[in-house]
Amino acid sequence: MPLRSSDDEATVAEPVAVVAAGVIPWRRRENSLEVLLIHRDRYDDWSWPKGKLDPGESVPECAVREVREEVGLEIALGLPLPAIRYEVKSGPKVVYYWAALVDGQRVVPDGDEVDATKWVSVDTARRMLTSVSDQKPLDALERAWTSGDLETLPFVVVRHAKAKPRSTWTKEEGERPLAATGQRQAIAVANVLEAWNPSKVVSSPWTRCVQTVSPYLKRKDMGVKLANSLTEHAADRKPIKAVKQILKQLDKQACIAVCTHRPVLPHALEALRARCAPGIAKFLPDSNPYLDPGSMIVAQQSKTSWRIVSVEVIAPFGD
Repeated sequence: MPLRSSDDEATVAEPVAVVAAGVIPWRRRENSLEVLLIHRDRYDDWSWPKGKLDPGESVPECAVREVREEVGLEIALGLPLPAIRYEVKSGPKVVYYWAALVDGQRVVPDGDEVDATKWVSVDTARRMLTSVSDQKPLDALERAWTSGDLETLPFVVVRHAKAKPRSTWTKEEGERPLAATGQRQAIAVANVLEAWNPSKVVSSPWTRCVQTVSPYLKRKDMGVKLANSLTEHAADRKPIKAVKQILKQLDKQACIAVCTHRPVLPHALEALRARCAPGIAKFLPDSNPYLDPGSMIVAQQSKTSWRIVSVEVIAPFGD
């Protein structure tokens, strides 16, 4: 499960019987905030687009898929919103939520599970929502809107996937490739990255990092920016250059993914901490190994202040 700055520990504590994911789609109308409610005929309720995870699916992937299937919108995940927890027949259920900006797309209910949709104000949404628990992520979304931090851009730091062991590799360290597990992780990394849809990828030029982001690059028909300062050797010799490289990419004010190595992560985290809004830095990993192979940190930058206003740690695959 993801570790997110938006969630309180009691809500996401194990065990749970059901894990689901959803989104609050939002838009601006004449400088006002509107959110998209859905009506499900089966339950005769008004709620948010959401659903249970498919086998092998990560929570962010599920959120994006449910929005596409239920209301026909292609979205990128924005600010994480508080998860909610409630009881169902099989036991405790947790639903993870995100905000997602909808800009110009037409809503198309699937007609099967969702028979109606409605764009409404936040106040109207509170009155219409069938379940009181669905107001929790809405309240957080409204607070972010009021503070100017609702519209964000994700900055993603990826630790390369599992590589072949150092002990068995006799050639140049920079040429050490992914193991078979790492190759599968790289596909999972691509699947998860699509939930945020970065438009630029920066990577250490070492083989295992480039191989980690290659499946995503191929899907998007994108090139990669290689940064020597993000290699293990360069960061060990001149750590300040690794920090400056991350800060440089943060300053691009774009949706960017950066792939690097475990020994470089402390420098990447130093840069992220320097840009965090108050109270957010504590959610960043603070002990070695910081991230497991193939895992990532998603830091959302506010488009108003360019501070990092949320942090998520996502582990897409392991075997």
